[in-house]
Amino acid sequence: MFPTDFDSILSKINAIHPEKYSKTRNFLNGDITYLSPYISRGVISTKQVMDAILKNGYTLLQSEKLIQELAWREYYQKVWQNKKEQIWDDLKQAQPGINHHEMLTSLLNCNTGIQVIDEQISQLYESGYLHNHIRMYVASIACNIGKAHWQKPAKWLYYHLLDGDIASNNCSWQWVAASFSSKKYYCNQENINKYTNTNQSGTFLDNTYEQIASIKVPDSLTLTTSLQLNTILPNTKSPILDLSKPTLLYNSYNLDPTWRANENVNRVLLLEPSHFNLNPVSEKVINLVLALSKNIPGIQVFVGEISEIVALYKESNMEINELLISKEHPAFEYYPGFKDQRDWMFPSVTGYYPSFIKFWEKCAQSTR
Repeated sequence: MFPTDFDSILSKINAIHPEKYSKTRNFLNGDITYLSPYISRGVISTKQVMDAILKNGYTLLQSEKLIQELAWREYYQKVWQNKKEQIWDDLKQAQPGINHHEMLTSLLNCNTGIQVIDEQISQLYESGYLHNHIRMYVASIACNIGKAHWQKPAKWLYYHLLDGDIASNNCSWQWVAASFSSKKYYCNQENINKYTNTNQSGTFLDNTYEQIASIKVPDSLTLTTSLQLNTILPNTKSPILDLSKPTLLYNSYNLDPTWRANENVNRVLLLEPSHFNLNPVSEKVINLVLALSKNIPGIQVFVGEISEIVALYKESNMEINELLISKEHPAFEYYPGFKDQRDWMFPSVTGYYPSFIKFWEKCAQSTR
C-alpha cells in the first residue's frame, strides 16, 4: 500500500483520477490516493500533487474536491502556525459533555461492538493506516458517545498513523468533538453501513441521530485506561560533518529528496528523543521514516538533540544562520539557523482563519 522508493511515490501521484476520488472518497473501498503518509512526512507537497493533477489534463473544476481536501491539510497547518502549543488545547471552546480524560478500553482493544470499526482499528495496528471516514467515526464514538476528552484518543491514533500529522489529527478530533466547530459530529449505524458496505444492526448506533445524541454512554464504552505510549528509536552514532559546509536538517516531517538536491552540504535526519517523548509514534512509523530517508543521497541518521549538532560547529567561524538549514514547521520552530518555506498550494493565504470555509474562500480567490 505504501512503497517507499521515490519513483513509486511519483507514480502514485500520476495515477490519481480526481473525478473518481470526488465520487467515491467517503467509501471504505473508494478510489483514494494513499498519498497522505508522503505528504505528512514531507516527501511530497500538496502543491506538487495539485500541479501534477493539472499537468495531467484535469481542470480545476474536475479536481476541486481533491484540491479542497488537500487544502484542509494546509488549513490545519496554518492553525498550528498561529496557535502554536494551543493546538493541544480546546481551540474555540471547551469540549462539551465530557466525562473523563482517559482512553476508551474498547477502542484500544477493538471491541466497541461496531464490527467494522473494530476490524478497522485492528487493521490500523497492522498497517498504520485508517480511512479518513473511519477516523471520523472513531472520534465520534470516543468523544460524543463515550464522552472522552479528545486529547488522549487523539494521541493514541497519532501514535499508530503512518501519515500522522499533529495539526490535522488534533484539529480533526476537535472538529468532531465540537471544541473547534459549532456542533458535534455524530454517526449512526445506517451511515456506517452505507459507506463501509456492511449491514450490521442492533448496535448502540442503530438509531436516529437525535436519539444517539441523547443516549447514555453504552456499557461497551464505559471502561477507560491510562494511555502508555513509547517510541523506540534506533541507536546511532554522532554524524560526521564537514564543518566547512552547511548542514541540512531533515526530520520526520521533512523527508523531501529534492530539497536543495544539487548543493554540496551535509544532510542529517535528526530524530530527537525530546520530540518523540512529547509526541510518541509506533515502531512502524519510525521504520517508515527511516525507509523514506533512503531516497536522500548521503543522509546520516542521528538520534540526538539539535543542541548536539550545534555543539559540533561551536569552533567554526561561520554564522549559525549559514550553517544550519531546515524547512519551516511548527514542530521545529526552535531549530537555529535559516528556514526555507514549505511548498504551499496557496502561499498568499496566510494567518489564522476561524473556519475552513473562510480559508477556502481566500484560496479560491487566489486561483482566479
